Amino acid sequence: MPELLEFEEPIGVLLKEIEALSMLPRTPERERSIDSLRRRADEIRGELYANLTPWQRVLVARHPSRPNTLDYVERLFTGFDELHGDRRFADDHAIVCGFAAYKGEPVCVIGHQKGRDTKQKIFRNFGYARPEGYRKALRVMQMAQKFGRPIVAFVDTPAAYPGVESEERGVAEAIALNLREMMMIEVPIVVLVCGEGGSGGALGIAIGDRVLMQEFAVYSVIPPEGCAAILWRDANRKVEAAQALKITAADLLALGLVDAVVPEPTGGAHNDFDTATALVDQALTQSLAELSALDTETLLASRYEKFRRMGEEGTAFVDKTAPPA
Repeated sequence: MPELLEFEEPIGVLLKEIEALSMLPRTPERERSIDSLRRRADEIRGELYANLTPWQRVLVARHPSRPNTLDYVERLFTGFDELHGDRRFADDHAIVCGFAAYKGEPVCVIGHQKGRDTKQKIFRNFGYARPEGYRKALRVMQMAQKFGRPIVAFVDTPAAYPGVESEERGVAEAIALNLREMMMIEVPIVVLVCGEGGSGGALGIAIGDRVLMQEFAVYSVIPPEGCAAILWRDANRKVEAAQALKITAADLLALGLVDAVVPEPTGGAHNDFDTATALVDQALTQSLAELSALDTETLLASRYEKFRRMGEEGTAFVDKTAPPA
């Protein structure tokens, strides 16, 4: 069972009762009590997740058991072949790139990978990508363009790696180059913000024709703690910062910064991988079908207009190429 978050304490009490009853000899009455407690736990979970604050959504997006890029690759794609290295410096394990088949059609898959246990987290640098990660991603995307394969990108990173060596190797230039080149890639690009969409670290692989966002993911120019530390010199005001930053899926959809919100199962994607994957699968299928019907000129024009209009006050982007609902 995934570990409980701080706001899920009422569920934890019930789960402990269920565990205690489960260790006793089984009787019809005891089974009924366990079923009743489970139903009550599900009800409380549903109530909690229907009324999450922005900060609580940040906690859900950061949950260590939340499905990551390789989890989705395993469940959605077949024949995945990972490619390594940027052909300049090294291979960055925080970004996974490769080619696979999606429902029989060849695609390119790119995504951040945080790691789950301590060993994996260190190996993946906790999802903080270095310059070579973005250059590797661009190399693979350009290869996808060469062979006419749509690109699917999974975004889940706190930020780009801010260390000295990252700056020495030009992380800002690497991200900026990706922004420019992804705008001109001549194949469809579908982006899914599936966890944390943090700053330029996220944006470096997030220029797409469809930017989807899972219900409990977050997407922001800066983490709430960093925002609070800069604005108020007090990182403990992170809850207030999360509210002000407008980082939730509903906020970003209203602002026109994402195109659709992908629902999650009750309790978040980390509680039910299969249902979460099925919902992502549905969104990907629809987006790829819509984009594959467009010619290259229309695709690029639509992508350009989409990002040019971002930030216009009071207007959300409307894709004129999409079929009517």
